[in-house]
Amino acid sequence: MQSKIATALKMDLNPVAIIWSDKKPDNALQFKEGKWGCVMWMLVNAVKGKVAVFDRKTYGCWGGGVGLGFGNIYMDFPGGIECFYYFISIGNKQWHTGQTVAENIKPYATKEFLNEFLEGERFLKSPDVVKKFLEQLPMIDIPTEYVIFKPLKEVSTEEEKPAVIVFPVNPHQLSALVVLANYGRESFNNVIIPWGAGCQTIGIYAYNEMKSNPQKAVIGLTDLSARKNVKRQLGDNLFTFTVPYEMFLEMEENVKGSFLERPLWQSLVDIDK
Repeated sequence: MQSKIATALKMDLNPVAIIWSDKKPDNALQFKEGKWGCVMWMLVNAVKGKVAVFDRKTYGCWGGGVGLGFGNIYMDFPGGIECFYYFISIGNKQWHTGQTVAENIKPYATKEFLNEFLEGERFLKSPDVVKKFLEQLPMIDIPTEYVIFKPLKEVSTEEEKPAVIVFPVNPHQLSALVVLANYGRESFNNVIIPWGAGCQTIGIYAYNEMKSNPQKAVIGLTDLSARKNVKRQLGDNLFTFTVPYEMFLEMEENVKGSFLERPLWQSLVDIDK
C-alpha cells in the first residue's frame, strides 16, 4: 500500500502498519521467549523495511507487553505491581518489600535495572500517582495471537487490515500531520500527547482511539527511555504520529488540494534536504 501522506511529506523512513493477526508472518524478527528487549527496537527495524512480530511470550519487557495489547503484564513485574508503583516513582529502597525483592533479583538483574529498581525512574511523583496512571491507562487484551509491525508499503489491504498506522517523523513532518489531522474536521483538538511508554503511544493509546468518535491521532516517542533506545539508529530528531486505520484513510483523502501542495510546505521540505 502506497501512502499519499508519506509521499507528500517526502519521508525517508517507512510508515509502519501495526496489525493484529492469528497468522505469524514468515521470516519476521521476533524476540526470544523470556529475553528482555525494547519494542521500539523492532519499530526501528520496521521503519527500515523489515517485518517484526510479537506474541504473549515474546513482547520484550513488561511495558512492551502492555503497550502491544497483551493485557496487564505489569502484574508480572518483579515483586508484583506494588513494586512497579515504586519503580516508576521514588524507588523500591523506600520500603521493606522492595528491598527484599531487590536482594532476590540481584544475581540476575543488570546493574542499570537494579539501580532503577532501587532508586526509581522518578517519572511520576509517588507510588500513588503511578497507581492512578495505571488505572487510567487504556489496557487491552487483544483478541489475536500476534501483533505485527510491517512497513506500510508491504501491506495488502485485500489480505490484512491494520489496526493503526505509525509515522516516524521529524518536527516539520509532525507539524504537517497535526495540521492534516484537523484539516477536514469541525473540531480542532484531534491530536493528543498522552504520557506513557514509547510502545504504549504507538499501541494501546492509539488502539483506544479506534473506538472513539471522532478518532484522534497520538503523538509519541516523548518517552525518555525510548528516545535513548532508538537514538543510535534514528538520531535525535524523530517523533511518532500514530493514527487508527480509519483516520489514516480520512487523512489520505485530504492530501489532494491541501496545504501539502502549496509553496509554504514545499519550502519546509526543501529546508529538510
